[in-house]
Amino acid sequence: MVFIEGGISYLNENHTQEIHKHEHSHTHTQTQAVLNRMSRAIGHMEAVKRMVEDGRDCSEVLIQIAAVRSAINNIGKIILEDHISHCIVDAVEHGEQQALEDLKIAIEKFVK
Repeated sequence: MVFIEGGISYLNENHTQEIHKHEHSHTHTQTQAVLNRMSRAIGHMEAVKRMVEDGRDCSEVLIQIAAVRSAINNIGKIILEDHISHCIVDAVEHGEQQALEDLKIAIEKFVK
């Protein structure tokens, strides 16, 4: 479960890690593209759920799950690129070392 309050929290092995949000203003150029891709991935996942409910062949379901996983990984890559291009550049310009530590943690979680 993800809670957003002051920063972005996520659960990690029975304890909560905090990713700090820096307060400088900047834009994310890929926000709409990410939201569009997320909507498609959610729709695809709902279709996979229907496949399971309908008793479709397990091999077909696994192939579709792999497609959803690939779509989600691609969304993550777009977010990471946008984050580096905007958030990290902004943080470095303002001397915010914590943003680099937070990026390291996020990358470790993303590639796991």
